[in-house]
Amino acid sequence: MATPSDEMTKNITWRRFEDGQNKWDDWTDDIFNYDTSHKCPTYVHETPPCQGSCPSGHDVRGWLSIVRGIEKPAEGMEMEEYAFLRATESNPFPSMMGRVCPAPCQDGCNRNDVEDFVGINSIEQFIGDKGLEKGYAFEAGKDTGKKIAIVGGGPGGMAAAYQLRRMGHGVTVFEAQPELGGMMRYGIPNYRVPRDKLAAENQRIVEMGVDVKYNTRVGKDVSVEDLEKDFDAIIWAVGCWTGRALPVDGWEGTPNCVTGVAYLKAFNEGRMKVTGKKLICVGGGDTSIDVVSVARRIGTNPAMSGNPEDVVHDDSMDQDESLVAGREPVDATLTSLFTKENMMAAEHEIHDAIHEGITILDGVMPLEVIKGDDGRATGLKVCDCTMDGMTPIPVEGTERVLEADIIVAAIGQGGDMIGLESFDNGRGLMDTTNNYQLKDKPNHFAIGDIVRPHLLTTAIGQAWVAAESVDEFLKGEEIKKRPKVDVHHFDLLEKMHEAGLDPEHFDPNAGDQRGTSSSNYAVHNYEDRSFAEIISSDELFLGHFEVTPRHKRSEDVPSADEVLGHFKERMQGLDEETAQKEADRCMSCGLCFECDNCVIYCPQDAVYRVPKAEATTGRYVATDYSRCIGCHICHDVCPTGYIQMGLGE
Repeated sequence: MATPSDEMTKNITWRRFEDGQNKWDDWTDDIFNYDTSHKCPTYVHETPPCQGSCPSGHDVRGWLSIVRGIEKPAEGMEMEEYAFLRATESNPFPSMMGRVCPAPCQDGCNRNDVEDFVGINSIEQFIGDKGLEKGYAFEAGKDTGKKIAIVGGGPGGMAAAYQLRRMGHGVTVFEAQPELGGMMRYGIPNYRVPRDKLAAENQRIVEMGVDVKYNTRVGKDVSVEDLEKDFDAIIWAVGCWTGRALPVDGWEGTPNCVTGVAYLKAFNEGRMKVTGKKLICVGGGDTSIDVVSVARRIGTNPAMSGNPEDVVHDDSMDQDESLVAGREPVDATLTSLFTKENMMAAEHEIHDAIHEGITILDGVMPLEVIKGDDGRATGLKVCDCTMDGMTPIPVEGTERVLEADIIVAAIGQGGDMIGLESFDNGRGLMDTTNNYQLKDKPNHFAIGDIVRPHLLTTAIGQAWVAAESVDEFLKGEEIKKRPKVDVHHFDLLEKMHEAGLDPEHFDPNAGDQRGTSSSNYAVHNYEDRSFAEIISSDELFLGHFEVTPRHKRSEDVPSADEVLGHFKERMQGLDEETAQKEADRCMSCGLCFECDNCVIYCPQDAVYRVPKAEATTGRYVATDYSRCIGCHICHDVCPTGYIQMGLGE
């Protein structure tokens, strides 16, 4: 078939009608007499898998839609502020989480079935950094007179403070450390989490009217009984500050065997300037990667007095700054039970670690700490292993000893329950209901690692649920059951209200109450299934999407020769143009993104664009059912799965 020339097609348009122009003869009788299909399109909102995979329940599709320019802010508001407000409904730390979250949302992204996931993290960082640059602030709700104590000023505790202040409740945070941030501050190195941006994101929450008691440990400096007397409810967000010991002979009592939590805390407090010459870290997760990456950066110094572990054990000790000048490279080795492709650490973190000169021995299990006459470890005996589920099976004949002058265990964490023994479930954690209420203490709630060690974003998501549970508890209401898909859902009625398109008042006593698609007292032919369903790629028309490579952030990852003393920030943010291009790769799964396919391909011109004055996100197209013959073409060509053929069933 010949290809039409530009001259032949220059006056042809895909748009046969202007907005709202859909006047024609009434073919209702013909359709009902001659068509054999009873199904017509209805518009079904479902949750995209990026959001369903996010432990904090981010409305990812929403703020991507704003950045790409499809969903418009109200007049007088910048795109950046509108995206910031949408993103921070669930997560008040977009700048930080855009840098350090391992992004399970990207693993779930349906775009993986086209070519590659959308770079959600990079756009979140763009939104967060713009928020700091432009000084966007949070607003507190109307004062309720209720007071909540939050124990712990990490990401979970501060996210809970943020959500509760939005509700108008008074909040006091009790923080055992001299600065806010929890494990985001004391567990993650500064080249991954810029301290100035972390402090600014915390301060933005404090400025909502949050009172913070620094250097105050509940159970020691303040009693639980005092909190119960002074506050209406308590949220425990104390994190897990106790690392697990390596379960092998020779570990207990050996001074140069330390935990990853303690090792990173000594570095992040600025006390540890150098470390041992030969470091071995047992792990395989992100914490172990941080340990060996820090060791490669700080190096060692033969002039160091004492032993490399001294500064880890003694919180009051601060190594001399002069050690930095004469430091030398460290031999850092990471051992993992799992092979590289199955390690818990993010794939790019493993790649970066190898690039920085770290040796990764995968499929290896520790057997014994080898000690010298002075009682200090001189090496770690290991062997190859295979995995039976989570159980390592040693391979005989592969035993060998790895030399070490400091051994770090990064195999898990537990809570420090000193002074809080009555809350301990026997495993150094706290037991809660699905709504994060303590089972035997109704005015106590708990979130984050102290419930189940997981991601920072998990603690942030739990903070939102716990805040809503606290609010219901304080109102004397029954704490409601959470929906099957428990995320921050797009609300069409809220969007219509924002656009000044609220439905008219419905009078149940009015005359004829037969079904109609023309009256304006309801949102017609729209169904919200987002609380129950996550849309998969097989419901989309993937053929609509062209293969478009991901627009990646640049990373400052030093080589093995450059890593010593390299503390420059790793993640370089996207500029606005690139962020918009990357956001444009979003397929808007489960919600219309105004592609016009249904309007173009409908053979009856039954699907039409609503007039601009009546349109908003989620209400861009409508159907004239007097013309629809149930051919299903609109459903077949809908890229997002938003059109379902269900009306009439």
